[in-house]
Order: sequence, then C-alpha cells, then structure tokens
Amino acid sequence: MRISTKGRYALMVLLDLAEQASDKPVSLRSVAERQGISEKYLEGIVARLSTAKLVDSIRGKYGGYKLSKVPKEYTVMEVLLATEESMAIIATLDEGVSTDTVISEKTVGFWAGLQNYIHDYLEGVTLQDIIDGTYAKLDSKYDNWDGSI
Repeated sequence: MRISTKGRYALMVLLDLAEQASDKPVSLRSVAERQGISEKYLEGIVARLSTAKLVDSIRGKYGGYKLSKVPKEYTVMEVLLATEESMAIIATLDEGVSTDTVISEKTVGFWAGLQNYIHDYLEGVTLQDIIDGTYAKLDSKYDNWDGSI
C-alpha cells in the first residue's frame, strides 16, 4: 500500500479546515495558499471528500468548505478510503481478485495480518489526535524527523 498525494493532501485539507475553527466556510484558495498546494489539484480532492460526506460545500460569494463533523469523529482510515483507489498492501487482498491464486499462496495470511494491523492503526487515529499530537507514534526517532531517510 502506498498512500498517494491525494490521500496525504486530503488529510492536510481536513486539518487546515479544522484549525480554522470557524463556522464560516473556508475558501479552497486560502487552503491552497496556506498548504502550498495547487488549488486546481485540491478541487478534485475536495470533490471526493464531499462525495464521502467528509466536508460540506457551501456555494456563493462567501462560499467554501467546512468540516461536516467535529475532528474527533474523523478517522485517518475514512479519509484515505475516500481518496485512495485501494488500501490493500498486495493485489491479492484487493476486492474482486480471484481467490484461486490466494488459496495456493502460503504467505497471504502474513500479508493479510500486516494489512489488518495497518488498517487498525489508521482506524484508531482521528483528526483530533493529529491536531493534538496524541496519536500513537511507533518510534521516537520520528518526533523531530527532517524528512531524510
């Protein structure tokens, strides 16, 4: 499983909307400027978030987007499910894949277990957890991570 920019940016958009803490809709242009992301690219992302009922779209001169619920009610998993094509870590765990090959593959149980672990983690972290920094960190070396590998 590889989380695309769509999934990462969707999470950034929701965090941005949550941090505005306003009952007024937030323009996509202002989100794009704050996050340094193309407004055009964000349009496709918020369309998916709107379809999944994760944001409310308000039309008009003072329109924009706002969260459809409070941050503690969003899980990272639901955000990614709204934006990613697949959350399977290997193709044989995708829905619609023939089970004939799965049955003969001895390692599929291992991959399914790993996928369940990842999904449980993503399901257990909320938008509020990210805002507060209270999500479970797997390793303290990432506390001040500078992006290098």
